[in-house]
Amino acid sequence: MFERLRSGLEDFLDKLSKTELNENTLGKLIEEFRFILLENDVAYPIAEKVCDELGAKLRAIEVQRFGDHKKTAKSMLKEILLEVLSKGQERDFFELIERKQSMKEPAVIVFVGVNGNGKTTSIAKTANLLMKRGFTTVLACADTYRTGSIEQIEEHAKRLGVKTIKHRYGADAAAVAYDTINYAKAHGTDTVLIDTAGRMQTNRNLLDEMKKIVRIAKPDLTLLVVDALTGNDAVEQGSAFSGAVPIGGIILTKLDADAKGGSAISISSITGKPVMFIGVGQGYGDLLPFDPLFIVKKILGEE
Repeated sequence: MFERLRSGLEDFLDKLSKTELNENTLGKLIEEFRFILLENDVAYPIAEKVCDELGAKLRAIEVQRFGDHKKTAKSMLKEILLEVLSKGQERDFFELIERKQSMKEPAVIVFVGVNGNGKTTSIAKTANLLMKRGFTTVLACADTYRTGSIEQIEEHAKRLGVKTIKHRYGADAAAVAYDTINYAKAHGTDTVLIDTAGRMQTNRNLLDEMKKIVRIAKPDLTLLVVDALTGNDAVEQGSAFSGAVPIGGIILTKLDADAKGGSAISISSITGKPVMFIGVGQGYGDLLPFDPLFIVKKILGEE
């Protein structure tokens, strides 16, 4: 996880520790650092912010011209990255469900995102996580567009032992969501997890369908599922989907295979939405609550 970014940061910090620091040399090092961030898919505005803040912090302290500045710079960088990764309004996922449960209403959660990002798998992982916390759930097969999508989510549901509600392919996806919510209300089910057709941001018909699902379902939370391996495209997807429907949080998938790490640093700050969960493997248990400190330690090689 984040091997390339971690290596690049380590090289930068080593060079910083061996350089006679003055305005000229520090400026050149910060510029090299900027390229390291950009090469590892950190969005340009975030790379600028991190570099500007690190440069300002280094200039503000009285450092010896010679000497090992690595520890000081690493501590500063850790502080800056933690601030960036903590951007976005925090929201407690389980507190939301408990609040709805106390009202004797199901918590309705819609999952959106493009095909291939791991959306259906993330729904299954979320169902597993909820069940481990003692909540009941039902899955809405509201992707009536992609061939095989209903069977895929049904297979996950069978393995997990949860109920699905489905219509035929080509049916009104919003109607599937509506029927699933009514089922949950009638059976006292705690949560409704709604799958949607994976759509590219430019597909107007599918975007309109997604808006209709959200309008009918009135979800308590809409989660955008993005693939960490897509780099800056993950950030662009976050911005595009946020413009179409109210996104409450983000699931960042395939983080275990991401050697760069830029999307993990950028997406929450760019979209203003919290990363709520990260996918770190293929198993149902490989969905973890997002922890900025865990990510920063991985990036800086502290664990």
